Amino acid sequence: MANNIEIKELLDAGVHFGHLTRKWNPNMAPYIYMERNGIHVINLYKTAAKIEEAAEALKKIVASGKKVLFVATKKQAKDVVAEKATSVKMPYITERWPGGMLTNFVTIRKAVKKMSSIDKMKKDGTFDTLSKREKLHVERLREKLEKNLGSIADMSRLPGALFVVDTLREHIAVREAQRLNIPIFAMVDTNSDPREVDFAIPANDDASKSIDKVLSYITEAVNEGLANRTATAEKETNE
Repeated sequence: MANNIEIKELLDAGVHFGHLTRKWNPNMAPYIYMERNGIHVINLYKTAAKIEEAAEALKKIVASGKKVLFVATKKQAKDVVAEKATSVKMPYITERWPGGMLTNFVTIRKAVKKMSSIDKMKKDGTFDTLSKREKLHVERLREKLEKNLGSIADMSRLPGALFVVDTLREHIAVREAQRLNIPIFAMVDTNSDPREVDFAIPANDDASKSIDKVLSYITEAVNEGLANRTATAEKETNE
């Protein structure tokens, strides 16, 4: 993993582009290389080192059997995150963050189970006995639940870690994870505070190309963690 991170690839993806200098967070100073035309430029060597550090930690978390919840509700990140998280069979939130998603997980699980019970109604014929109006109500409820929670349907317990794109936008998710001591991994732009997360990856979090590039390294690490988990399980079975 460590040798796979190419600075040129990060550069080509625009990972180095920060925000306007007047919008910066001074705590990002260690990760800023220079200022150009009123915009901060991120030090990609530090980005690469932070990706490696985050990747190693995530690999261990996944290998232990825990899930990583990916969070990104901004337009530029939604599709990329949904695709990358799905590719490694990890849960994700790309619509509005449901308040209490982590701190009130029991209630969220009830909503997910409601979705399952509606599906069961359709299979066993109960749905067909409803009036036209009731059917419409149930269908709308199912659609709403699917849109907001469908991507976490298989998450039966709290995640082992959060991966966030844009900590300013996802501040509610960050706060909930902090309260529960869930490790937070995040792409942190020059306008954010890296101290709020456990593993900060200094990177442009506004361009889909940059998000895609960083996440490709992260999901590669998750995949390695899954492979290690499978290998360990097989070894235990054979012993």
